[in-house]
Amino acid sequence: MRLKTLPSEFQKALPILSKIKESGYDAYFVGGSVRDAILERPIHDVDIASSAYPEEIKKIFSRTVDVGIEHGTVLVLEEDEVYEITTFRTEEAYVDYRRPSQVHFVRSLKEDLKRRDFTVNAFALNNDSEVIDLFGGLQDLEKKTLRAVGDAKERFNEDALRIMRGLRFVSSLGFSIEEKTFSAMMANANLLEKISVERIFIELDKLLMAPFWRKGLEQLLSSDVYHFLPELKNSKESLQLMLDELTPSFQFETSEQAWANLVMCLQVKSIKSFLKKWKTSNEFQKSVENLLAVYQIRLERDISRQDVYRFGKSIINQVESLREAKGLSFNYDKVSELDGQLSIHDKREIVVNGSKLMTLYQLKPGPKLGKLLSDIERQIVAGHLDNTEKAILSFVERRLASE
Repeated sequence: MRLKTLPSEFQKALPILSKIKESGYDAYFVGGSVRDAILERPIHDVDIASSAYPEEIKKIFSRTVDVGIEHGTVLVLEEDEVYEITTFRTEEAYVDYRRPSQVHFVRSLKEDLKRRDFTVNAFALNNDSEVIDLFGGLQDLEKKTLRAVGDAKERFNEDALRIMRGLRFVSSLGFSIEEKTFSAMMANANLLEKISVERIFIELDKLLMAPFWRKGLEQLLSSDVYHFLPELKNSKESLQLMLDELTPSFQFETSEQAWANLVMCLQVKSIKSFLKKWKTSNEFQKSVENLLAVYQIRLERDISRQDVYRFGKSIINQVESLREAKGLSFNYDKVSELDGQLSIHDKREIVVNGSKLMTLYQLKPGPKLGKLLSDIERQIVAGHLDNTEKAILSFVERRLASE
């Protein structure tokens, strides 16, 4: 097969392939970017594989960086672009169900491609736009099937994270998993407990954010893989709520929104503790907590101007979209109206700060000054005080005079 149109990202990188070939070596575009080019999807990363060894690549190009040279990868800096070039390689036994104990550089493209995870990721593309398909990936693309390269059990035993990657590809591509591949996923699912939580989080997060996330989640449930993910053991009924409560066309807008909904379905008591188990950042945890706080507020009452100031328009609109997807009342216009009524969205926007008040009124740092600043902020947000120096100082003088 030959691509009718070569994506611009590949066209821009063609001189890299040509330069390697002129030096007597083979070079190809490989992996998921080739699959996406065939499917006419956006290209994200341009990966290049070559028969040239790392030291040989460094002789061909004048500007290189050793990023993973022990695994055969060299960064090449050319024309203000950065390209990752990896030597064809084979791998020995995996020591931790994730990384090979040793890699061996080879000159054979076939030897390199047969260590890949799925047939639809095992393509190579030469500089004549010809697709090299050694494992039936084109047929699998046509059938919309995800199938492991070679022995599926071996592939997942080598790298258990491939199980989560497979489920994520179901979510992003809308494919079905071939029977033997699915059985091997189930058989090796327990090995996910040996994989770093950070990597599992990335894959599950991508699954939830993908266009066919419902299909990916269904496969996660039917494969029983969820049993071996942090805090998700025996949670099938709760996870099923993700599918049952939301309208079929719903797409999560942000990762925080997706995880807030997951936390709700699981009825997690300690949000921060749950998200810490997933090794998420403090900022991420705070955003999820805010989403859940707003969701609870909306179960009890309408949103106020103070809520919009405290949580922000984006957080509240994400809650409104969740409510809409669950068949509950929602009001984006009201949120926009309240947001438009705010003269400040952050206390740093207040034109008079504590230092100025200390200077003008001989105030000292402490609870008294803190309360005064909080009162100013609250009055401005409520619309009772203009955010001008004259209005604020007048308010302060009246407050001090009354004490």
